[in-house]
Amino acid sequence: MSKSGSGAVHSQSFEDYVSQVKKKSEELVKKEFPKRIKELNELLESPEFDMELQKKSLWQPLNIPVPDAQAIARALHHRPNHVDEEEFPVGKKRKMNNVGRDEYPEDHVITTGGTKVLALPTGPVNCNVVIASLFDAVKPQIRQLVEYANLLKMWVTFLIPKIEDGNNFGVSIQEDTLGEIRTVEAETATFYEQITRYHMSRAKLISKVAKYPHIDDYRQVIAELDEKEFLSMRLVVCEIRNHYSSLFDLISKNWEKIIKPRTSNTENLY
Repeated sequence: MSKSGSGAVHSQSFEDYVSQVKKKSEELVKKEFPKRIKELNELLESPEFDMELQKKSLWQPLNIPVPDAQAIARALHHRPNHVDEEEFPVGKKRKMNNVGRDEYPEDHVITTGGTKVLALPTGPVNCNVVIASLFDAVKPQIRQLVEYANLLKMWVTFLIPKIEDGNNFGVSIQEDTLGEIRTVEAETATFYEQITRYHMSRAKLISKVAKYPHIDDYRQVIAELDEKEFLSMRLVVCEIRNHYSSLFDLISKNWEKIIKPRTSNTENLY
């Protein structure tokens, strides 16, 4: 095949792709967006996202029991005379008395870095199943909106006409719409980071509970974190619905200017 023939094939392939993007995007705005808005409203009204119904099941035990304090005291009472270097602060030196036993400075208080956790005898600490269920419901919605925004971004880009002098009011509407789509895409993608941060924060707090099992505040912080994440996931669904609504409203009101930016009409951007 000649170079000119190959170029024609590639050009036709690109034109087919552009036509496909335009067709999918128009159907997306007119049909899919209203459908998604309705589905998200139903999701928010479902029992799964009802805080009052889920509040009791939201709190879940950590499977990290509090050790017997008396047993620990007996073990400490019979501990060897030597002190682990990790328990002795850097910069403090042990003194030896005349019989070869360890002696600490008078102003020194022995502190430990908590319990060394090599394994949990009662088994693993599972994720909060209620929050995990919300993630399973929300993550597909996040992915879908990012994909839709990316498609719409290409659609508007392909509709922007070549640069010319004058009559660019419609083009400015296209550029404003394109900017809004990019904002939606970027904000929606950050919702994934929120899920990751939640797991990291919860894991660190659980490690604290394992190391300091007698401190109830760490356990309470985990319960508060789970409740906060429940509310955050509900807010994420609201934001996704609002993004669909704002894009549908903006594109619908300016449909003619987005499709045909260069006309004699000079309507204002809503």
